[in-house]
Amino acid sequence: MPGVFLIGLPGAGKTTVGRQLARRLQVPFVDSDAVIEQRLGCSIREFFEREGEAPFRDLEEQVLDELTQGPSCVLSTGGGAVLRPANRQRLRSRGRVFYLRSTPEELIRRLRHDRTRPLLQVADPLERLRELYAQRDPLYRETAHHVIETGRPSVATLVHMILMQLELGAPAEPGMAPG
Repeated sequence: MPGVFLIGLPGAGKTTVGRQLARRLQVPFVDSDAVIEQRLGCSIREFFEREGEAPFRDLEEQVLDELTQGPSCVLSTGGGAVLRPANRQRLRSRGRVFYLRSTPEELIRRLRHDRTRPLLQVADPLERLRELYAQRDPLYRETAHHVIETGRPSVATLVHMILMQLELGAPAEPGMAPG
């Protein structure tokens, strides 16, 4: 089985859904941000504040390259992983990519008390999420084989939707993902 890679904005449920999906598929779960933090020896937020976004994206690209070539797993990526063309190409060609799509309004409900996400530590987090969505939604769609709407379904339902797509086999062509 090829790897299953989850992409989407911060708070879309990549880690939560990914853990349960990995359990159901009986493969390891890997969170690329956790791997990056292990290597850094500090939080991504601290590194971001100290070094800036470009050095973080360089390390993220290196880690994603390694993880997408490793043994089959469910991989949860950072929200900005799709910003680099090399990441989009590697994710799409090395596994089955699921875009967990949430609107900025849904995300703000989930994230309003979260202080760990560096890109949301701004005066107007909802406006920031709208900007990120406008910038990244086309990139997520370009990368994904499948778009899964995360609006109201439970985690179990989302996992089931992904499992159904995996059982169906052939992924949709880019731009043809339902959603």
